[in-house]
Amino acid sequence: MRASLIVLVLALLTVPAHALPPPCSWGQVYEDRNGNGTREAGEPGLPGIKVSNGIQIAVTDARGEYSLDYIDGRTLFIIKPAGYDLAARPDGLPARWRNLQYHAGPALKYGGIPERQPDCTHFGLRPRAAVKDGALDVLLFADSQTSSVTDVDYYWRDIVQPLVGRHGAALGLTLGDVTNDDLSLYPQILRTTMSLQVPWLFIPGNHDLDFDAAGDEDSLRTFRHHLGPDTFAWEEEAATFIGLDDVIYQPGGTPAYFGGLREDQFAFLQAYLPTVRKDRLLVIGVHIPFYEPGARGFRPQDRERLFAMLEDFPHVLLLSGHTHTQRHWYHDASTGWHGMRPLHEYNVGAACGAYWSGIKDAEGIPDTTMADGTPNGYARLRVDAGGAYALSWHPARDADGSGIGLHAPRVLRKGAYPAWGVFANVYMGDAETRVEYRIDDGEWKPMKRVEQPDPRLLVENMRDDMAEVLRGYDRSPEAEASQHLWRGALPTDLAEGEHAVEVRAFDRWQGERSARTSYRLQVAEP
Repeated sequence: MRASLIVLVLALLTVPAHALPPPCSWGQVYEDRNGNGTREAGEPGLPGIKVSNGIQIAVTDARGEYSLDYIDGRTLFIIKPAGYDLAARPDGLPARWRNLQYHAGPALKYGGIPERQPDCTHFGLRPRAAVKDGALDVLLFADSQTSSVTDVDYYWRDIVQPLVGRHGAALGLTLGDVTNDDLSLYPQILRTTMSLQVPWLFIPGNHDLDFDAAGDEDSLRTFRHHLGPDTFAWEEEAATFIGLDDVIYQPGGTPAYFGGLREDQFAFLQAYLPTVRKDRLLVIGVHIPFYEPGARGFRPQDRERLFAMLEDFPHVLLLSGHTHTQRHWYHDASTGWHGMRPLHEYNVGAACGAYWSGIKDAEGIPDTTMADGTPNGYARLRVDAGGAYALSWHPARDADGSGIGLHAPRVLRKGAYPAWGVFANVYMGDAETRVEYRIDDGEWKPMKRVEQPDPRLLVENMRDDMAEVLRGYDRSPEAEASQHLWRGALPTDLAEGEHAVEVRAFDRWQGERSARTSYRLQVAEP
């Protein structure tokens, strides 16, 4: 008998790889009562849970079992339902996915997806107590975009560390460009981000690609190995989140990438959206903004196709990154949206600001103000029951908290023509925001919205131009027209001396915000 067994083993060893039994194409979802991520006796299967390979969606049966077509090189993931938590992987990320790589994949500089014999994929869900009032708080990061371990340290000290142990959020989302082409930094970025101890979801950007991949289909293998699926869904009591890779890579092409969606993503959306509840907020997260024009912008036909699939949802919010500026955009028929009211897209400012550029402060961290005058930082999303939401922007290590950046001349000649003004950069403002100012506690007057560069950044540009040596590793970005800048003329017919300037803005979500500065009038002779 021993001889027969040896013969059988030797025979199996000589069978070519393509003739081996196929990988497991089924799995189970179970109630992980102790939260250890391993199914144990007494932990029952959970019916009605959705699992996907990014194209198809399977729903678990009465025993918690599901079956999907096996597709080598794809990512299998659970769509976490509301009211449950997932166990954490060793790296801190929620245990929500498994990459399927049976045969060797393409050789890539940063590793791609390691080859292995996948086992049957099981997912454990732990029931969670209902959230009081059903509200959800989410941290929103975009473009941490680190090029080196030095940048990772900036990201830690400037963005993450001030939030550790005090953020109160239940979920985190990064909207692409996690790093800046150096994918070897993923483990460090991940370790830093997961110190926030909250489930985190990552969406890829154009700087998260395997640039040595032969085509778009293999360009996110390293991202998927470290950070999870490039297309996913995640459900909470107050909101449903869908993350979509919207970077179409064209190796050797011009441009090298553009914004758009793949056919497999549309297949996933076609299968998933009919199951999504319409009485809560639907959040669609991408990297390249849907409104982005030009050769690298979002493909109009893909945008219109997606928008048509979203028209019946009464509560939708679009989130994007990529621009290293910040603005609100309201889609209408001109961009292919035909819903009952404009579709809101919030283009989130960058955590790295202007790529960690500018002069360093006393802590050794670059100023890194963005080209539209917005300071680097992060956003927060609060979602309430019924689809209502609120957004806010939080500059890194901000002690002010006003959400307004002011610029005014320090001194003007008393009696001069009032040609100089105070500028207010209202970081979360848009065309409908009401902004007012007053001098010395006088009457409130409206400020005028202007689309021009923020003078504060123009000053930095001039200082960089005039410097004989570099003021920092990289100089501040060239100032560009801001979409949230207001101006008010400063009177020169007041008394000689110091005059207080107060600005207030009425934020639709945060209420009245205010900031103060001053200028001085001086008597001068010709």
